[in-house]
Amino acid sequence: MKGLMQPTQLTINYLFDRAEKYHRDKTVTTATATGIERVTYGEWADRTRRIASALDTLGISATGRVATFAWNTARHLELYFAAPCSGRVLHTLNIRLFPEQLTYIANHAEDEIIFCDTSLWALLEPLVPTFTTVKHLVFMNDGKGAAPASVPGLQVHDYEDLVARSKPAVWPAITDENQAASMCYTSGTTGNPKGVVYSHRSTYLHTMATMMTDSVGVGESDVILPVVPMFHANSWGLAHAGVASGADLVMPGPDLSGPAVARLIVDQKVTIAAGVPTIWMAVLPELKGKDTSSLRCIPCGGSAVPKALSEAYREQTGLPILQAWGMTETSPIAAVCTLLKADRALPQEQQADLRTTVGLIAFGVEMRVVEPGTTNPLPWDGESSGELQCAGPWIAADYYDDPRSRESFTDDGWLRTGDVAVVDAKGRIRLVDRTKDLIKSGGEWISSVDVENELMSHPKIAEAAVIGVPHPKWSERPLACVVVKPGETLTKDEVVEHLVPRLAKWQLPDDVVFIPEVPKTSVGKFSKKTLREQFADYALPDA
Repeated sequence: MKGLMQPTQLTINYLFDRAEKYHRDKTVTTATATGIERVTYGEWADRTRRIASALDTLGISATGRVATFAWNTARHLELYFAAPCSGRVLHTLNIRLFPEQLTYIANHAEDEIIFCDTSLWALLEPLVPTFTTVKHLVFMNDGKGAAPASVPGLQVHDYEDLVARSKPAVWPAITDENQAASMCYTSGTTGNPKGVVYSHRSTYLHTMATMMTDSVGVGESDVILPVVPMFHANSWGLAHAGVASGADLVMPGPDLSGPAVARLIVDQKVTIAAGVPTIWMAVLPELKGKDTSSLRCIPCGGSAVPKALSEAYREQTGLPILQAWGMTETSPIAAVCTLLKADRALPQEQQADLRTTVGLIAFGVEMRVVEPGTTNPLPWDGESSGELQCAGPWIAADYYDDPRSRESFTDDGWLRTGDVAVVDAKGRIRLVDRTKDLIKSGGEWISSVDVENELMSHPKIAEAAVIGVPHPKWSERPLACVVVKPGETLTKDEVVEHLVPRLAKWQLPDDVVFIPEVPKTSVGKFSKKTLREQFADYALPDA
């Protein structure tokens, strides 16, 4: 017996239509180089339909890949919906990838058109001759830089001209919810990036998950500041959820400095502000003495949130950081550390410890922690560690046209995340480390994350990363790479003295080096690969 429900296809068009019909007066605010710009959802929807119509006029194929090379802006949000709602595929190019990686992903995805902010043209210009499928280049004037009159081999257009001379498009019927809607390439540090293709269905369901109370709980009354880039895993789903719910959106544009982000939070009365830990480290001192009472949620992901950072926010703003976990392959929200009802009755110190986990797996997603190299689940005892694997309707099942897919997925179809984790009796997930970042010392594994968290609880340390370096006896030993806060002084002995009561003796770093800054990946995570290369020949002191 079958159910008698209507077979409505779950498409991104529905998210757009709700904003256009029911939230026309809500706003999208963009911080530009020349000041604040604001449009209503009604104006935004009209412009979105017009730029979609321009794609037709320019001859972009019915399922063509529409690339963006842009900051978080209202225009970028228009393209977020214009491409998939017209049946095409949005491809967000990561502006921080290496040039050869950008060439690879544009050609591999077979992009037909690139929309580029004028302030980013200098980064893109040298690569244009390497693109094999791009035919059109559209410039978006973001108040900085200038668009060239022509570019050899490409047709050049001005975004506002296209909008002005185009009529609003009528969306074609999308009859298959599994049709591709967007694609994003991983920012992995080894080999070429891998393409993840999101469907209309997966995006629709992920949007609903982002709106759930025990997730981020996005709603109409929110003012959302997605500091996380729109070129990184769908801006963590906040762009889609903001539009679907009718929340006001505040786009930070190119200035992601601590003062700029803090100013937006205060001036725009932001309720949800999302970014990676390095962003929140820079923002915290800028919020001192400011009115942050509008904030209700500070989602943070990309890498482990140090307990000291979360507690510093709680002490200063009354609001701890909300740790979430996911990756490009998980759309990305897969787990959120919303404390359970019983947890909220615990002393603050115990609550702070729980907030260092990534919490429960998100509703709609399944997880398991397995013995390395197997699919055998480990017990939920808070101690047994293994690889975290995921499955669900917004979890990737394959990479786009990539022979490396087999190594990332199990024979029974689960995603191998590359994260090492333990699960406690209540199902809370604690990430131990990335598989490649664990330090093998003798017969013991040392979690670089655990050591980093303790290092960053030191009041004089701004950033810290821990890597394994070769050791003649123990195979590897930890090396602490430390950034001291401006105006402070610190010695190796002081660092070790701080760690001694907090870590087992065998976990203590064998040495401490002071560096000006921890290198970052294209999405703002600590690049331990860079540090491992930098210190590959580092000679540890004799014990």
